[in-house]
Amino acid sequence: MELRQIIEQAWENRELLKESDTVEAIRSVIEDLDKGILRVAEPNGEEWKVNEWVKKAVLLYFPIQQMKTIEVGPFEFHDKIALKRNYEQLGVRVVPHAVARYGAYLANGVVMMPSYVNIGAYVGAGTMVDTWATVGSCAQVGKNVHLSGGVGLGGVLEPVQAAPVIIEDGAFIGSRSILVEGCRIGKEAVIGAGVTITGSSKIFDVTGSEEKVYKGYVPPRSVVIPGSYTKKFPAGEFQVPCALIIGQRKESTDLKTSLNDVLRDHAVAV
Repeated sequence: MELRQIIEQAWENRELLKESDTVEAIRSVIEDLDKGILRVAEPNGEEWKVNEWVKKAVLLYFPIQQMKTIEVGPFEFHDKIALKRNYEQLGVRVVPHAVARYGAYLANGVVMMPSYVNIGAYVGAGTMVDTWATVGSCAQVGKNVHLSGGVGLGGVLEPVQAAPVIIEDGAFIGSRSILVEGCRIGKEAVIGAGVTITGSSKIFDVTGSEEKVYKGYVPPRSVVIPGSYTKKFPAGEFQVPCALIIGQRKESTDLKTSLNDVLRDHAVAV
């Protein structure tokens, strides 16, 4: 029986979690997530495909796990999910106190400053996860992305049909930005500091003579800053947060947002 079929059956009938074949199948999916063989979401042409059954496997992993004490030097944790291991073999640079959970994929060349990556997440090659940035469960981050200090990428497990946060290759996410609820940031887009985008956020392209509006999606190479617009409520008119596309990425923007290669080079002390 295929892994997907076993997971789907266990999702409908939790009594199957008592059977060894089901437990083995769930563990196999999480191992494949950890290795990057499976992904919660993956590119499908110009769009993205969400693999709901993989998200179900992540959710089913919790009830089959037992709480354990994890000791790391003088530090102690008590949880159901193990910490990720073997960073040297993976080619990942991890600065104390960075933490990634087992079941999260980190590609070769990823740099983790003190930060957090949750189970089901995917982080592509050469990406910088800067200080106190968080990559939520199942978030998908492409290659050569820079998640600046304090960036928050929301996690998504339930509902299972919900799309995860997606950051495509080469994007720059400015400090303290919050990206949640299945929003999608296109390739090489630049998100300014303090921008908040959800799956339902209005994103106004103000570069042309006429307003153009996107919802939860930033087109490739767009430069985005925080904004607001006036909305009418029964109690009156109030300013509501939004995001503004103010231009396209240029060479000068690349220079401002580029991460010095020395920071990515594991052989150079910084």
